[in-house]
Amino acid sequence: MILISLIIGISFYPQMPEKMAFHWNLEGHVDRYVSKFWGLFFEPFISIGLFLLFLVIPKIDPLRQNIEKFRKYYDGFVVLVIAFLFYLYLLTIFWNIDIRFSMIQFLAPAFGILFYGCGILTENAKRNWFIGIRTPWTLSSEKVWEKTHRIGGKLFKVAGVVALFGVFFQSYALFFILIPVILVAAYTVVYSYLEYQKR
Repeated sequence: MILISLIIGISFYPQMPEKMAFHWNLEGHVDRYVSKFWGLFFEPFISIGLFLLFLVIPKIDPLRQNIEKFRKYYDGFVVLVIAFLFYLYLLTIFWNIDIRFSMIQFLAPAFGILFYGCGILTENAKRNWFIGIRTPWTLSSEKVWEKTHRIGGKLFKVAGVVALFGVFFQSYALFFILIPVILVAAYTVVYSYLEYQKR
């Protein structure tokens, strides 16, 4: 996907406008433009950087042996993140060749799938320093880690399903995407603290 995005960038470079739409506000209107070089190659560069980071994490984590226990879920999530960025890249390309649509509405299913993937990874993550719900309380207790990630994984999946409703309610798409995942993140932090206090 990274190689394909680079090929797309090179192929579309001659026909792109000098200033490309690059960022959309909460109403779905373009509020930032960049040069066509950055418009076409920023996402591939970011994907390369993230991919290299994802490769390094399992090698430098002090609890790297735990990462190996859920490595297939971790690798699957890496592919999902790169796919998400590739999809966003394609939407940006389409917009800049004058194909108009609601950016937020089209992003809703992508976020839904990404959050659901987060849920799968979270449910299966073993204690480590880089991946998962890493609070002082989950990192201090194996039991708290397990309980927090079990419920957190389920809730992230629910947030993913809720995000999909943004496809059908364009005016409220952003709320369906952001509010559930923010609530889940806040809840799991508090939950981990309360579970640690119980123990």
